[in-house]
Amino acid sequence: MANFKMKRVQRWLFLVLFLPLSGVLCFSELSFITEPTDVTVLPKDPAVLDCQAHGQPPVTIKWLKNGVKLAESEHMQFLPNGSLYIPKTKHTKEDSDEGFYQCLSQNKYGAILSQRSRLTIASISEFVLHPVPVVVTESSVARFSCGVTSNPPATITWELNQSTLPLQTERITVLPNGVLQIYNVQLEDAGQYRCVATNIGTRLKSRVATLTVNQDAGPKPRQRPRIIAGPQNVTVSQRQTVVLECVATGNPWPIISWSRADSKPIDVYNAKVLGNGNLVISDVNSKHSGVYLCRATTPGTRNHTTAAANLTVLVPPNIVERPESQTRPRAGTARFMCQAEGVPPPRISWLKNGEAVHLNGRIKMYNSKLVITQIIPEDDAIYQCVAENEQGSVLSLARLIVVMSEDRPSAPRNIHAETISSSAILLAWERPLYNADKVIAYSIHYMKAEGLNNEEYQVVIGNDTTSYIIDDLEPARNYSFYIVAYMPMGASRMSDQVSQHTLEDVPLRTPELSLTSHSSTDIQVSWQPLPAKLSRGRVSAYRLSYRTAVDSNVISLELPQNSTEYLLEGLQPDTIYLLRMAAATRVGWCEPSAWTSHRTHKISSNKVPSAPILQLEPRNCTSIVARWQTSADSVAVQGFRLCYHEEGQPEQPTIQLQAQTFSYTISGLDPRRKYHVKILAVSKVGDGYQTDQTVSTPGCVSARDQMAAAPPPPHQVTVLASNSSSVSLRWSRPSFSPGKTVSFTVRCTPVGTHNASAIRYLQTTKQSVTVQKLAPNTRYEFVVRLHVDQMSSPWSSVVHYQTLPAAPSQPPAGLRVTLIEDDTALVSWREPTEPNAVVTHYTILYASQRDWTAGHWQKIQREGTHTMALLEKLEPGNVYLVKIAACNRVGQGPFSAIVELALRRGNTHRSKNPRHSDSYTDTTVHSDGLYHIDQRSMTGIIVGVSIALACIVMCALILISKGRPRKSSSPKVIAVGVSEGPHAGLSLPSEHHIENVEALVPMISDHFLDAKAGPSLVLNGAGPVGQSKRWLLFKREVRNPADCDVETRASLYETGKTVLRYEERPGSAPLPPSSREIIYGPLHSESSHTSEGSQETGDSGHYSNEESNEEMSNPSTHRSSRPESFGSDHVTSVPELKPSFQVVHEAKPSPAFHHSAPEASRHCSTSEGSPPAPHASPAASS
Repeated sequence: MANFKMKRVQRWLFLVLFLPLSGVLCFSELSFITEPTDVTVLPKDPAVLDCQAHGQPPVTIKWLKNGVKLAESEHMQFLPNGSLYIPKTKHTKEDSDEGFYQCLSQNKYGAILSQRSRLTIASISEFVLHPVPVVVTESSVARFSCGVTSNPPATITWELNQSTLPLQTERITVLPNGVLQIYNVQLEDAGQYRCVATNIGTRLKSRVATLTVNQDAGPKPRQRPRIIAGPQNVTVSQRQTVVLECVATGNPWPIISWSRADSKPIDVYNAKVLGNGNLVISDVNSKHSGVYLCRATTPGTRNHTTAAANLTVLVPPNIVERPESQTRPRAGTARFMCQAEGVPPPRISWLKNGEAVHLNGRIKMYNSKLVITQIIPEDDAIYQCVAENEQGSVLSLARLIVVMSEDRPSAPRNIHAETISSSAILLAWERPLYNADKVIAYSIHYMKAEGLNNEEYQVVIGNDTTSYIIDDLEPARNYSFYIVAYMPMGASRMSDQVSQHTLEDVPLRTPELSLTSHSSTDIQVSWQPLPAKLSRGRVSAYRLSYRTAVDSNVISLELPQNSTEYLLEGLQPDTIYLLRMAAATRVGWCEPSAWTSHRTHKISSNKVPSAPILQLEPRNCTSIVARWQTSADSVAVQGFRLCYHEEGQPEQPTIQLQAQTFSYTISGLDPRRKYHVKILAVSKVGDGYQTDQTVSTPGCVSARDQMAAAPPPPHQVTVLASNSSSVSLRWSRPSFSPGKTVSFTVRCTPVGTHNASAIRYLQTTKQSVTVQKLAPNTRYEFVVRLHVDQMSSPWSSVVHYQTLPAAPSQPPAGLRVTLIEDDTALVSWREPTEPNAVVTHYTILYASQRDWTAGHWQKIQREGTHTMALLEKLEPGNVYLVKIAACNRVGQGPFSAIVELALRRGNTHRSKNPRHSDSYTDTTVHSDGLYHIDQRSMTGIIVGVSIALACIVMCALILISKGRPRKSSSPKVIAVGVSEGPHAGLSLPSEHHIENVEALVPMISDHFLDAKAGPSLVLNGAGPVGQSKRWLLFKREVRNPADCDVETRASLYETGKTVLRYEERPGSAPLPPSSREIIYGPLHSESSHTSEGSQETGDSGHYSNEESNEEMSNPSTHRSSRPESFGSDHVTSVPELKPSFQVVHEAKPSPAFHHSAPEASRHCSTSEGSPPAPHASPAASS
């Protein structure tokens, strides 16, 4: 049922509001066929201004001059077709026909006014700028200029010695603005120069200026480029020609290039370079507006000078959203929309029947929209939207038809409003007292109660309810409401008005900060109070937070509600500070703003310019006007530097401005974005103090902006490597209608950079670009955006890519050569200092002076992870030269500076501190790790082994002599320990030889030695008889503290009945080296020597992978194979082994044995170089 009623309401609304519109859509009661245009004539010549109107007769046409109606006369004649005819134009100081003319057409439906046309009478004034004498040197540049006021613009030519200046040579250039440039001046160029200005009615000549040419004195010294005539800020009308002059000198002659500060490409179709660097743009339009940079560069160098100028193109108004004719009932509301664009932004006004609309409480203008509420019959008329600026005017008309009805309901009653939240109010009412059953809908009207020209909003709802919640209101605002009831043929009168206040809310955003420094240790922070629309209530406090860019510690200050500035003092000079602001109402705090950066000035003894006073004003939704001024006592200023960036985006390139410039227009911005603008003055002594300020661009609310949304970004961005310093980007563009010019901007940023100058922008009209001059082996991020119809797309998705590595560009650093033996040297170095360097190996070249003279180098290579190498078999008495280079798979880098190492002849005293040869230049090197045992080292090893063998023999003889008295005892020998092998219970053979047993230290032959520390062996006279997972030979196992002391005294050994077991404990020392290893050295002795050499010299580092592997897999070799020259320390490794030998007897051993075994053990352990004899332990009697 509800749906049915709603459909019924919709049908009636359609009948009431839109059926009468059929006559309006066919509205052709009055319109212009021809409107007057701008006309230029000579004095006393006739002039005709055309105007023709079409409409239902009778149609009358009248004329206005400068807004005042003209009376027809002999001098001003109205032609039958409506045109204005002036037979003889007048142009005197007392009376002139120059001015703006409009025609007014009228019939019974109303009146309409034409566009504005200008009548100009040709004239030319005296010269406002005459050429001045010039003295130059031969082969330099001469420049003359002149200026004249002319309408229409005059043509400028030049004369030399009262004859027309020949222009056949390329050395002479005459610019359209009247400037004469003579390059590579010759002696014959000297003479009298003057300029001649000509327009359609007059020819005028300037004063004469002399050019004096001095003969060249000789060769000139080198000079940096200097711009002697740079481009000037210029404002021109559309379709005109613009000249941006740029004349530079220097030695050698500089090269002139042009670019735009916004990184957009220069129009190659309408722009050309005239002469030696002047930029001429013909048929200009709005897309040519912007800042142009002239750059003079010395050929083959990076020395350059830059000058900038702002080009502003004035554009006539153009209506982009036209008002539409409407049919409205009596007491209804009509809204006429009108949006226009142009440069400068056009002013919008409204006409009713050719006259200005009288605004009152019922008829109001909201920005450019005309709203008529409570319509009455007198509002039926023709309305025109007028958009005008200094370039012209344009009009668009619409008709309002008022529908009358006498059978209307009474107004809704008892209106009541109740606040729900900060943005919502509940409105309730009672139905009309009369004809309530004929009501099909209600219209709710509301607007802000405070202020003038507030916009009125309207909501239409069905007749099935008498309450409604309006939820799009602003916080902390008073609103007024009234309601109108609608029936099929008309509307009721408006109800009584009621007012209600919404609740407060947290501020919508924070104030925009302005930062200025007056010294190197302070920052002046200032802000404007928030407007009511943003504060959403009464601001109760501000919170200012700041910190340095490298410190995370934030300092916060709460400031009172009426404060608008604060001075931060005691700051660090030349430091970047980050600041942000938050505001609060009674409801709470808003989100703080983004961090704003400001660098304090350096400490300087010179007085630098003070911070400019900056004012930012949004010009429209895509441009900002910056104006500034300097203090009177400031240092002489040579220019200004201005930069800006969108919040959260990197800074744009700095814009250089001249000292006479105090305003600048930043264009090409995005609507509803916050921008940071910085400016400082530049003087001879250095940069002045900086001013930072933020500003937000407004939103573009026109229908054109809504329909012409931002184009989509490019997609499918791919990166392909070209080489280590360049990559190729390709992408796909969205589809556009043919004929549209599309360009692209590529942004290339090193990942993790905080330097705005490292960010690069490239422009292209193609769908691919090659980015060059990149750092090798560096990760970059690439994004692309599209430009079409003066609009820019968002940036595309980020694509990361790491450039290929390149051959090292720098040699290894800190090359050092150390003599560690008479014929061996240690080479050490550090990695190259270049960032992101990839080194796979190092190449070391060394040679004696004799071989070096012959061009013969010896070469060794080391892996990229190593920073040491050994040079062996060097010949004493020679001087060796060493150099090193870093290499990778791409190629080899440069070699380091050569380091010399001198070797002495003969045997010299070895000092504990080896001789060094250092390189004071940055280099790098590597080691092969080969260190062969020489003759002296081998002799030392043999002597040590001989001493060890002698000690072993002596220990054996002592044990034999001490053990003979124990023959009379008849012990029963059993195996001790946990028997795990399969032969644990096997009986021992040869038990009848018990009486011949001798207490000897068991000498295990090589035949039964398990060198791999494998399973345990059970030994007897016949060989191994059993196996276990562990040896208990040399085992000390404390099971009973009472027996521990007894077991450690002695041990009995009986042939064939004593079971020897050895257990390798975790973490215990490995077995001593075999005799073969002691005599002949370890299998890989080089690594041992290498590691010992590293310990002696105190240098750290790896020699090679083989060395490190050998050291880990064979630690015993590492400890035992020290060269003789480093001293002997193999004794220290033996005490780590603590074996235990256990023998268990049934009978108590002889007391005489209790002291002999320990003495033998002590005696053997003191012999240098011999392994200690096993400690004998007496068995506890069972």
